Amino acid sequence: MSSAARTPIGVTARVPAKVNLELMVGPRRPDGFHHLATVFQAVGLYDDVSVELADDWGVTVTGPYADQVPTDDSNLAMRAVRLLAGETGIDVPVHITIDKDIPVAGGMAGGSADAAGALVACDALWGLGSSKAVLEELAAELGSDVPFALTGGTAMGSGRGDRLAPVLGRGRYHWVFAMGDAGLSTPAVYAECDRLRATMRVHEPVPSASMMSALRSGDAAALGKALSNELQPAAISLQPRLDGVLRTGIEYGALGGIVSGSGPTVAFLVADTERGLDLAVALTASGTVSVVKRAVGPVVGAHVVTGPTGRRSS
Repeated sequence: MSSAARTPIGVTARVPAKVNLELMVGPRRPDGFHHLATVFQAVGLYDDVSVELADDWGVTVTGPYADQVPTDDSNLAMRAVRLLAGETGIDVPVHITIDKDIPVAGGMAGGSADAAGALVACDALWGLGSSKAVLEELAAELGSDVPFALTGGTAMGSGRGDRLAPVLGRGRYHWVFAMGDAGLSTPAVYAECDRLRATMRVHEPVPSASMMSALRSGDAAALGKALSNELQPAAISLQPRLDGVLRTGIEYGALGGIVSGSGPTVAFLVADTERGLDLAVALTASGTVSVVKRAVGPVVGAHVVTGPTGRRSS
């Protein structure tokens, strides 16, 4: 164990949510996952993951979604910390505190974000200085979306979504997110997708030219038209109300709308801050959703905001 691991000072990492701008779902693989071609964008809704040395391993969760997050060893952030400890020979317990603002089971990779935040925070707490490649390898063991939560920005994902390539896009995009009252299980959505496509020939997924062109140009209107999610019909099948939410958002001026990942969060792209405010008010007043949040993207991935000195990072 390094001497840095004995320093009784906490570290906080901040980590963003994601939206899938495009999600193409291919056939099921032998390991049970599906071949994917997806474009992720990290957006400015955040969880803060704090770690500090403790007498025993533990997790505390605060924030509006706290009661929906496990605090035992099944918590993905705890699994991340134990994985990092096991790989590096660290045997000093830590307590994790997650201040949660990313929806749970909302298709925005909230659990994956917490795992990425825990890796970054504990790496700093223990003074490990792990390379990006090492952390990404550990992240891929934890889940398909964890590597992207580390990197942030805008990226193309392949395989099961864990093999990443940066997308050299332009622009800053304004999003309005309509949150669902009840979450959707990712495995259940994929199973429904398989059921709906049972009689169809499913091809290997490839990114669309329209999505790449829109991101290269930085044209928000073109990006709105290019948004696509092949899990969306399955999510709507399981929660039919999502269809009405999508229609309402477009009716009130969104450039495009999409179910984020496996849902049920619906993401609307808007032209600017003013139109985002207008849409948020309209969605709330419509009664189709109970919680609406606004954010911009792309933003950086998991990063330390309060370091070993106790000072906030810039």
